Amino acid sequence: MPNVIEPSMEDIKSGDKLYKGKWSEKVFNNSFPIVLELGCGKGEYSVGLARMYPEKNFIGVDIKGARMWVGAGQALKEGMNNVVFLRTKVDFITQLFAENEIDEIWLTFSDPQPNKPNKRLTSPYFIDRYKKILKKDGVVHLKTDSDLLFEYTVGEINNQGYESKYITKDVYSELGAFPLEFQEILKFKTHYETLFTQRGSIIKYAQFSIH
Repeated sequence: MPNVIEPSMEDIKSGDKLYKGKWSEKVFNNSFPIVLELGCGKGEYSVGLARMYPEKNFIGVDIKGARMWVGAGQALKEGMNNVVFLRTKVDFITQLFAENEIDEIWLTFSDPQPNKPNKRLTSPYFIDRYKKILKKDGVVHLKTDSDLLFEYTVGEINNQGYESKYITKDVYSELGAFPLEFQEILKFKTHYETLFTQRGSIIKYAQFSIH
């Protein structure tokens, strides 16, 4: 698909030959803010937010192409030019994005990795990578149904001295605490989130700055 970028290992090793530092210029042809969704799965959040914010650029990142095919296909069907997909491991983002290139990072229903805490997308291993590509005023968003991942992330926010913006254990019961515009973002649900909430899962949310 033309809106899916699938770098080779050679591209990753020498990211300057791909779009590192040039995503706005080479891929989106504008200077709008860039938002990453890491572990995007089917890309529903990337596509959904791209619909809501035509003056932002969105990149969904995941290694599983069969899932990504869904969101990429929907974006093509709608003729969307502010969302693309990057098929790669999250581990490689510092090779593919330049310092201060990214405005926001979304982590939506990431694998809580119960037996491998270092692989959690809010672990120091990954946060250190986010620090290299996020702008100084950039934020990380976590939306999850996992108590384990949420509590781990809140612990990291406190232990590492990150700046907490919003933290809620039940986002839908506390929507009124958020700015009206942001309520619309938080109300957006993926297919799996809809299933989770129908089964009684409580959705948690944290927004924090790591600089």
